[in-house]
Amino acid sequence: MHDVFPGSRILVLLFVALAIVACGGGSDESSQNDDQQNHRLRVVTTVSPITSIVENIGGRRIRLEGVVPEGVNSHTFEPTPSMAKLMADADLIIINGLFLEEPTLALAEANKKAETVILSLGDQSVTPDEWQFDFTFPESAGHPNPHLWPDPNLGLRYAELVHDQLAAMDPDNATYYAGNLERFRGLVSQMDQAIRVAVATVPEENRKLLTYHDSWVYFAKQYGMEVIGAVQPSNFSQPSVREVAELIDQVRELGLPAVFGSEVFSSDVLEAIASEADAQFIDELADDDLPGKPGDPQHTYLGLMQQNLAAMIPALGGDAAAVAGLDTGNVFNGDSGAVYPQ
Repeated sequence: MHDVFPGSRILVLLFVALAIVACGGGSDESSQNDDQQNHRLRVVTTVSPITSIVENIGGRRIRLEGVVPEGVNSHTFEPTPSMAKLMADADLIIINGLFLEEPTLALAEANKKAETVILSLGDQSVTPDEWQFDFTFPESAGHPNPHLWPDPNLGLRYAELVHDQLAAMDPDNATYYAGNLERFRGLVSQMDQAIRVAVATVPEENRKLLTYHDSWVYFAKQYGMEVIGAVQPSNFSQPSVREVAELIDQVRELGLPAVFGSEVFSSDVLEAIASEADAQFIDELADDDLPGKPGDPQHTYLGLMQQNLAAMIPALGGDAAAVAGLDTGNVFNGDSGAVYPQ
């Protein structure tokens, strides 16, 4: 039998050949992608807000793993011996500094490679003249309050430092990191403006914070609020009866509508203070426990800020609508594979 269309067999053979080439090309591309994955910078971080900030800048071009589980006291966290290998394999170790993660820092310094960089964000974001001290972090102890990131302007400073370090260590991806930083800068700017609008709706006499653990001193300074006290002493013990009585009197005198605890630092003492002073007890503030679970859209640094403002502002008599509709997701597309220990 003759072909109805002369040359059709040739066309079929041509298509088969092209398919084989395409499959072969895909295999080479897959190998290249695997090779790129294996050569990504290995980055280790500490608390989850820092992990989220680093993830937003590094995106899918770094291999990122946090070490401090969410929902634990980062001040007293003791790293496990198994983390020594993680530190030994890291190219870059990023910490908050300002004496927050001393045991983890010691483990990193003891096990890291000679060429591994340790980046301390807090120490490069504020000068000693800008250190803030308070009841939980008294000046007499010499350790400032390390919770800079609740002020998103300082969170942006963290992101800039991360960008600079990643770009210096991985110049081939510098343009990618720069793009992520600019997108992140835009989201932080929106958050900053929304916080200012929300705080302005709080009656001036209510712009005061009494918390169990003081994570809000830099935030308060930035947005015209005042931290009037923190229940937890500097040694993380329970406050004395006298200290509790003084706080009750202070809340009554100021007529504060609410006092604030957190999931990490839940406190029967603070709840009792609120009850005695006829104030509302809010235990939803968090400084390093991101909302939801890893992979959830709101499980981000900016998602944490949005959640905190949604709890704080209405309790003080204000309106948090300005922060409700903000984009708080990651600035890059896809899953970076970042590890957030739970």
